Amino acid sequence: MSDIPNTRIRTALFTVPLVAIGVLGSATAPAEATTSHPAGPLTCRGEGVDPQALVRHRTETVIHAPLRTIWKLQTDVERWSSWQDAITTMKRLDHGPFRKGSAFRWTTPIPPNPATPATGLDITSTVQQLKHHSCIRWTGPAVGEGLRIDGVHVWNFTRVKGGIGVSTEETHTGAEVEADVPTATKLLRQGLEAWLRDLKTAAEAPHRPH
Repeated sequence: MSDIPNTRIRTALFTVPLVAIGVLGSATAPAEATTSHPAGPLTCRGEGVDPQALVRHRTETVIHAPLRTIWKLQTDVERWSSWQDAITTMKRLDHGPFRKGSAFRWTTPIPPNPATPATGLDITSTVQQLKHHSCIRWTGPAVGEGLRIDGVHVWNFTRVKGGIGVSTEETHTGAEVEADVPTATKLLRQGLEAWLRDLKTAAEAPHRPH
């Protein structure tokens, strides 16, 4: 979900980055990102996105940084706002290592769009599957004024020549997004690409210890 003057919606639910849902995001795609869809959905421990969802997108990039750096950025959810401007609040709902069952509640602004007025999105994401340094899958609702989205967000991290391949796929369901699938899909694409761009920029930053 995402695009409009420098504002991104991350309904990653869920995730990510409409980020479990994904995101309302900027239209600028990250360097080296691709929107090709290889055979089969992304999965984590055998579970993937919602196969019945009408709104879905998958994208990927290569990040030239150690896997431990990328993983730390993605799983230290309480620090997401330090590298993602669209996140206004974040609260981890459990303690200890980021793991299956971990939950976090976060908010992001949503600009007005053809289906809903400008509002804030309140997202509660719960990790359903996780494999250390390999994959994460979270789900959960994103709720705003006149809007509810249920999202599923999957992340895969793989070693490739020259760096780490980061792939993400997300689906959204809900009456508002299903009322205009092309627009909802476009916003989701922009949000996911913005998330990957921000993750790549943060991980590759020269001052960041690797």
